[in-house]
Amino acid sequence: MVYVADDKRYDNMRYNRCGNSGLKLPAISLGLWQNFGGVDNYENGREMITRAFDLGITHFDLANNYGPPAGSAEELFGKVLANDMYPYRDEIVTSTKAGYNMWPGPYGEWGSRKYMLASLDQSLKRLGLDYVDIYYSHRPDPETPLEETMQALDYAVRSGKALYIGLSNYNAEQTAEALSILKSLGTPLLIHQPSYSMLDRWIEGGLQDVLEHSGVGSIAFTPLAEGLLTNKYLNGIPEGSRAAKPSAALNESRITPEVQRRIRALNQLAVSRGQSLAQFALAWTLRGGKVTSALIGASRVDQIEENIAALTNPDFSPEELERIETILKTEL
Repeated sequence: MVYVADDKRYDNMRYNRCGNSGLKLPAISLGLWQNFGGVDNYENGREMITRAFDLGITHFDLANNYGPPAGSAEELFGKVLANDMYPYRDEIVTSTKAGYNMWPGPYGEWGSRKYMLASLDQSLKRLGLDYVDIYYSHRPDPETPLEETMQALDYAVRSGKALYIGLSNYNAEQTAEALSILKSLGTPLLIHQPSYSMLDRWIEGGLQDVLEHSGVGSIAFTPLAEGLLTNKYLNGIPEGSRAAKPSAALNESRITPEVQRRIRALNQLAVSRGQSLAQFALAWTLRGGKVTSALIGASRVDQIEENIAALTNPDFSPEELERIETILKTEL
């Protein structure tokens, strides 16, 4: 069956300008970190991508190592683009990254020019694209000079293989230094992708100020704290959930009874607003306009539909914000 995009796809999505640039991003973007790899069901991935686009999500976020196996999320997205969505390519913002381990040997990770540009060429081949819209340095390299990594990003734009560049996981000081280098090169920084949620607020300690001062946009990853800010863990760790796996980053050591009491209190406030906890958390992440877009993950279409509904009730009263702070600052 030939995919035809919903002609009302732009009616209800909110689009925010990314810093001082000319680019707007949807308030909710879809990340392909989990559930879009070679081990996952292709048709489910295809259905999530096309449904997201029908709901106004125009930005799809990837990285070279997303899968598993590494590279397979880009391959899946490239297949969906080629088979279903290529007529809409110019309506889509595709991003990818390089920085984490991708192939064996000394040139397969971090931030050298050799790795960054080789990885970009590989990503373009997997995606079936001539260029990506945003190319990120996925993490700072403690051994490679920052100038070298930024020069590689600058070259990606000048060579026509990327339209914009971004940083991810850089702290405030590193970001400020990168901004200075990029300004001297003549290629502006478009966006920063940090972790940010009600339970992870490190960017408020300086990074947001750097971005706002410099006119750089931001897109928050893990705004639902890897599922902790959803209804899934209100009453424990369900069997078969991500947190039930011994190797998971989100596990029982983080989901303590005290943390559960906190998220249950947040959930009560969400219910009083007519929202699920996930919708409530996404609306909070986007409050005040400092965050350009919230980056969601999904394993099912209905999760995407639920998350986008957060935009129907985006505003918080001063009393609600004060109540949230009280809950979050309660000693565990």
